Amino acid sequence: MKLLALDSSAVTASVAILDNDKLIGEFFVNTKQTHSQTLMPMVHALLASSKTNLKEIDIFAVSAGPGSFTGVRIGVSCIKGMAFAQEKPCMGISTLESMAFPLSSLNGIICGVMDARCQQVYSGLFRVQNGQVERIGHDCAVALIDLANLLKQYVEETIYLVGDGAQLCKQSEAFSLLPVQLVPEHLRYQRAVGVAQCAAAQLKQGVPTVTAERLAPNYLRLPQAERELKKKLEGIR
Repeated sequence: MKLLALDSSAVTASVAILDNDKLIGEFFVNTKQTHSQTLMPMVHALLASSKTNLKEIDIFAVSAGPGSFTGVRIGVSCIKGMAFAQEKPCMGISTLESMAFPLSSLNGIICGVMDARCQQVYSGLFRVQNGQVERIGHDCAVALIDLANLLKQYVEETIYLVGDGAQLCKQSEAFSLLPVQLVPEHLRYQRAVGVAQCAAAQLKQGVPTVTAERLAPNYLRLPQAERELKKKLEGIR
């Protein structure tokens, strides 16, 4: 089974192909380029360099959120287009959960964090042990101080921070007394290989795929413009 995965949920962008759990290729860029200009050329280049025809891909996976609203939309749209054209199934993967899979060789708590602005982060908690990833909390948008308080119950275990919000948390006063560790930078960012590994694991667990038409983003919260409009409307009442 061949699985193609994309991630464009933040500044970085990547594409990966997994063949029966074997990574046969991955392209990754962290150059702040526009995802709408880089993702599909990366897909074409990876298919060509790995001598893979798009028709050979059995399942298409994407980090469906949380993350940058524009970035998530671009990634989801790219996957929907390819899957629809090939009449193949899709999987929308939690960006936060996907970050835990490349760290499955560790033992401890993986705290996936992405900068959600305004002293908030998108966060998800996972326990990795003996190569297995177990979700121990729902993805959520949370204030830094609240996340720090939540992590206090896991101080007996090693807590690893991963994601583009990891440095933000590590440097915040709220985390100053917590025994948290930053994972190395080359493992810290969202990557398509994690999306592919998470999708493969979910397939083994019987999680169903969806059609291209039903694949949708999961933003966790409304875009800022909609939040501000909602506040104005509530103030009128």
